Amino acid sequence: MNSLPPMADKDLRRASLCQLLHGLAAGRMQPTTLAEVYIEAIERINPQLNAYVEFSSALMRDQARSAEHRRREGIIGRLDGIPIALKDNLDIAGWSTRSGLPAAGRVAEQDAHVVARLRASGAVLIGKTNMDEGALGAVTDNPHYGPTYNPHRHGYTAGGSSGGAAAAVAAGLAVAAIGSDTLGSIRIPASYCGVFALKPTHGEISTRGMTPAARWLDSIGLLARSVDDLTVLLQVLVGYDAEDPRSRRRRVALSPPDWEPGQLRCGVLPNLAGLGVQPDVIRVFEAALARLDRELRECRSVDVEDWPFARARRAGLLLMEAEMLGTFATQLADTERPVSPRFRTMLGYAERKSAADYANAERMLDAAALKMRRLFAQVDVLVTPTTPQAAFPLDGPVPDSQADLTSFANLAGCPAVSIPMGVLPDGLPIGLQLVGARGSDLRLLELAAVWSAVLDAAPSYPVTP
Repeated sequence: MNSLPPMADKDLRRASLCQLLHGLAAGRMQPTTLAEVYIEAIERINPQLNAYVEFSSALMRDQARSAEHRRREGIIGRLDGIPIALKDNLDIAGWSTRSGLPAAGRVAEQDAHVVARLRASGAVLIGKTNMDEGALGAVTDNPHYGPTYNPHRHGYTAGGSSGGAAAAVAAGLAVAAIGSDTLGSIRIPASYCGVFALKPTHGEISTRGMTPAARWLDSIGLLARSVDDLTVLLQVLVGYDAEDPRSRRRRVALSPPDWEPGQLRCGVLPNLAGLGVQPDVIRVFEAALARLDRELRECRSVDVEDWPFARARRAGLLLMEAEMLGTFATQLADTERPVSPRFRTMLGYAERKSAADYANAERMLDAAALKMRRLFAQVDVLVTPTTPQAAFPLDGPVPDSQADLTSFANLAGCPAVSIPMGVLPDGLPIGLQLVGARGSDLRLLELAAVWSAVLDAAPSYPVTP
């Protein structure tokens, strides 16, 4: 049998995680070759995008050589040799965890739970990606480390707070990336940058070793260039962690999806315009639903009159701001390397609120849980645009509504997936969001795989800045 030819450098940066695993297994490239391609791309392109705030080519090469040795020995991990990026709020042993703040940061003594799992699987850790200051924002225009630019259009936001991670995946500077999602921090940049994202069921992946934003809303988030890649990452990272008080103990392992294609019940929101979704986004969304007509089967409008999208998002933001007063107390008191006035003002808003105000915001978690139960008693999946708008110029106004459609999944603790849905008339991508009941992660991923194949809306990777 003739051996397969080596893969070209650009193909290595275009390929999905699953395609690269196949290429490694078939001997079409070695982990060291793959690492060198990504090192060269990061050194050449990152100055334009500012996706990474910390990166070590020497450490990448060391990890790649170890992966190559394991592949020769025949004992390999699930992700052996795959370069993966990490958001700057995740602990990597021996690295500073700055969380987008100006101070040097705490040097992590041990890996975050997800980082340890990645290491055990043989992944090559690339470095730390840029993020909003303290993860409090959805723009990644960091006042201390600079903005991350959208690979589709320079000068435009990549979204946030995991904007650096999404830009790196879209531009072929990482095969996949791990970030965090508190009110939409993975799905918003995925929508703006044209990549795939998963926010799992709350507690499905341990957040130990991640700087908290709001513990009852926080999830580890996954970014990749295909739905299949998200599924592989979920299977590597999922699992009970006794050291995480919010970790979800499953009685059985993640099971295959339990939906029947001919009986799928899909819910849509009745008045997107009334929720502030831009007209061009609505037109792309309606066109996507029309293309998915056979796959959606029974599609019905759901009653959301009792769910205040904007107020719920604002309640979640207050929970974040209040908790961050404690999380970042040391940084707030640092006068030599001060936080930005914007960050201080936002946390000051929570400081002026009463305990009753906080309790009222926290009640939104109960309201979301009840709404989730009622909603998914009627439908199997809720389908929405991921964001009310596409990426916008960094030097223009920032819309308040970016997380209006994503925050429900965090407040209710349920999973959500974002896939590329299409492009607006100006050529910028926009995402389609699938939300399901708690524990329906694999159902959503299988649906997302089928729907993304029909829509075929993913950009040509790597996206050129």
